[in-house]
Amino acid sequence: MPQIPGDPGIGGKLRFAAGFRLAPPYREWVRHELTDAGWRGRTVLRHLIVMVPICCVLAVLPGPLWLRIMVPGLAIAGSVFTVVAYADNIRVTRLRQHDLPVPDDPDLGHPAH
Repeated sequence: MPQIPGDPGIGGKLRFAAGFRLAPPYREWVRHELTDAGWRGRTVLRHLIVMVPICCVLAVLPGPLWLRIMVPGLAIAGSVFTVVAYADNIRVTRLRQHDLPVPDDPDLGHPAH
């Protein structure tokens, strides 16, 4: 995948996935991530980058095998459902966090925030 001008690199992308605000030189990259085509998929992917290590830790905790499978599975399923359901609100919050304008999408109505 070609890099976008202002690409923060792997460390910056991980910080962004964890919810941190990036420095102003990366605003164009943030704008692309949150407004261009495919932004919903990238939002879910960033969420998975955070959740998969947590679920791996849950999977190695002591307990019966079925429990070590079901607890991480429920954590992933529930959290991905929540991110998909609230993707628009997550996007609005992240755009405002980076002082970027919020697009007015007539199909979605006005953002809740």
